[in-house]
Amino acid sequence: MNFDLVTCVICPLIDIQVKEIDKRASGQAFEVILGTPAPDAKGEFPLSPPKKKDLSLEEIQRKLEAAEERRKSHEAEVLKHLAEKREHEKEVQRKAMEENNNFSKIAEEKLNQKMEANKENKEALQAAMSEKFKEKDKKLEEVRAKKETKEGGAEN
Repeated sequence: MNFDLVTCVICPLIDIQVKEIDKRASGQAFEVILGTPAPDAKGEFPLSPPKKKDLSLEEIQRKLEAAEERRKSHEAEVLKHLAEKREHEKEVQRKAMEENNNFSKIAEEKLNQKMEANKENKEALQAAMSEKFKEKDKKLEEVRAKKETKEGGAEN
C-alpha cells in the first residue's frame, strides 16, 4: 500500500490527514494531521448541556413525596437491621448466661460429689481405725485375762 497523502473524514467535525513519513523493513511510520472543524458542520454532541424544562409545582411536590418515601423506607430498613442486631445480641447474651449457669451447676455438682466422696472416705477410714482399735482393745483384754488367770493360778 502506498500512502502519499490520505484524507479521511471520520465525523463531520474533524478532518484527518495521514501522511507516510518513513518506510523501513521493521514497519511503517505515519504522520496524522488533524484539521480544523468546518464552521458550518454540526456535531453529534452538543457543546452546552440541554436546557432543563421548568418543573411544575405538582412535579416538585411529587418528587418531594418520592424522596420522603425513600427516606422513610431507608429509615425503616436501618431500624429493622438495628432491631435484628439487638435481637442477636440478646440471644448471644442469653446463651452466654445459660452456658455460665450450666458451667456453675456442673462445677457445683462435681464439688458436691468430691466432697461426698471425701466424706465417705473419711468415714470409712475412721470406721477402719475404730475397728482396729477395738481389736487391739480385745487383744489387750485377752492378754490381761490370761495374765490374771496365770497370776490367780500361781497364787493357789
